[in-house]
Amino acid sequence: MKKLSLLFYYILFIIYEELIFSCLIYKTFPTSIWLIILFSIPIAIIFNILSSIFKPKANKIITYGITLFIIILFGAQIVYYSMYESILSFYSILNGGQVTEFMDVVIDMILRNWYGILLFALPLIVLIVLHKKKVIDFERRSLKETAIKIGTVVLVQIISILCVNFINPNNIYSNKNLYYNTHVPKLTAQRMGFLTAMRIDFQRFAFGFEEKLAINVDANNIKESLEDEYNITNIDFKGLSENEEDKEVKGMHEYFASKEPTKKNEYTGMFEGKNLVVLVGESFSSLAIREDLTPNLYKLYNEGFQFDNFYTPVFPVSTADGEYMTDTSLIPKEGVWSFKEIAGNYMPYSYANVFESLGYSSNAYHNHKATFYERDKYIDTMGYNSYLAVGTGLENRMDTSKWPNSDYEMIDVTTKDYINNDKFLAYYMTVSGHLNYTTTGNAMVRRNWDAVKNLPYSDKAKGYLAANIELDKAVGELINNLKEAGKLEDTVIVISGDHYPYGLTLEEINEISTYERDDKFEKYHMPLLIWSESMEEPIKVEKLGTSIDILPTVLNLFGVEYDSRLLIGKDILSDSEPLVIFADRSFITDKGRYNAVTGEFIANNGEQIEKGYIDEINSDIYRRFQMSRLILEKDYYRKVFNK
Repeated sequence: MKKLSLLFYYILFIIYEELIFSCLIYKTFPTSIWLIILFSIPIAIIFNILSSIFKPKANKIITYGITLFIIILFGAQIVYYSMYESILSFYSILNGGQVTEFMDVVIDMILRNWYGILLFALPLIVLIVLHKKKVIDFERRSLKETAIKIGTVVLVQIISILCVNFINPNNIYSNKNLYYNTHVPKLTAQRMGFLTAMRIDFQRFAFGFEEKLAINVDANNIKESLEDEYNITNIDFKGLSENEEDKEVKGMHEYFASKEPTKKNEYTGMFEGKNLVVLVGESFSSLAIREDLTPNLYKLYNEGFQFDNFYTPVFPVSTADGEYMTDTSLIPKEGVWSFKEIAGNYMPYSYANVFESLGYSSNAYHNHKATFYERDKYIDTMGYNSYLAVGTGLENRMDTSKWPNSDYEMIDVTTKDYINNDKFLAYYMTVSGHLNYTTTGNAMVRRNWDAVKNLPYSDKAKGYLAANIELDKAVGELINNLKEAGKLEDTVIVISGDHYPYGLTLEEINEISTYERDDKFEKYHMPLLIWSESMEEPIKVEKLGTSIDILPTVLNLFGVEYDSRLLIGKDILSDSEPLVIFADRSFITDKGRYNAVTGEFIANNGEQIEKGYIDEINSDIYRRFQMSRLILEKDYYRKVFNK
């Protein structure tokens, strides 16, 4: 009986894995299947060469090893994507040792994706059957055959690259730009395949990478005069540019000089001189704001600013990226932990640096490990005078042996640090809302289970609500302590989330949602709470907002002098054009929604978009990503302010 060629097996195997990957991750059959096949063939041939140059026994072992490795790689990606909605990077793999702390979460994600992992594993079963029936050829191939295969690899790779270079090469997120000039792994994997995206990521990780697309500047838009109605300061961008030798930094000066600043508005200085308490809530969502279960969060929403069209997109490093965007008004850099890489940079507009310059004390807190994601270095870079977490003293004040630790207890034992100061800033990163949302995997779910056990939802949906009851208790304790100290009317509380609750499936999210959410945009529809007892009535804000808009919005409310051109987000309360940016370059504007993966734009009812509108927004988004990256890489603010 004629045996099956090992090369044929590898080609089918790699293409099959890529197709299953695309269908599971992107929920659609890849439109660029031809390009994925082209890039898959050289990979398959290389694997075939590696498993056909030895004796049959060794070739069998290598074939099984390669098959198992590829299946594990694809399986790990689907589990990783379930949590972070991004493509695995070598940077994250090498820095991901702390994932061992959350093995129960990893196991839960594996169980949630069992069917996908099984689909990826089917070729191994096929290989075993073919091997048992002795119909697959493991024989050593001749040098001539190997040389022909090497030549075929080169030829097919050249054809693939020619297709990338010459088929629709001019779009800002064209295959050509993704391959050579910009780093968007999610789009690269969707267009060229997961293994090709991983190969490109490894090349850039190992040998370095600088994005090559030019910075386009509208010279006619450069403002020479400073106008009182703008949030703008006197920065001599022209002089900075003339004295700068670094071409990229020179381009940055020109870009920020041309950027439209945001106008001051009726809310500018509304909270001037008040104290500020900022909470970034772990997995905090509007799902958790309920009058019956979380009355304190409900109070803040109903009496404060009501941002009803606010979105918190998830970026590749989850909590760290969510916190980073909230604190810095910058978009995280792809492929690294911006949270970690920003360490040592000068950050003039961080909460701590801004408010300390106004005479405020500054204290930061976290009820998990101080060094997780190297948060200790990040907090120091943000300028806080004090940082209390597990490992820096919080364990001496409260029981930190549980998982997760209590937000209520953290507030209870820390407000005394600052509440009697004349002016204070307090910053909290919470943890009680962390997955898993089960009584066995979450101490806060167990603690508050009685309050939710009879609700008509699934156990995990109830568990999510139970975990957030602890955050609500923390907010209630904060309000009570401020009231007792006579500081409530003079304090502003700001609460936002780091990311959507990805510990819940979309079905579980919709159980407790007030409306049906989709998997692309609406599951990221989240809350931003800004509240003060001094507010006479709630203020409803219909305008779109997102995580990078929080910092400039707060700075404007406090009447702080800052240059809005230097922040990537914009004051939501200003008349600036709204833009919600997602990690894969999808976006929402006041005109509609654009899915960057499918290339589909859905206009809002009655909206007509002009020709070139999508390209214009895409260009704006690219520049914002680029400027955010360069601000981090170049320590740009230090150059601007000569620090």
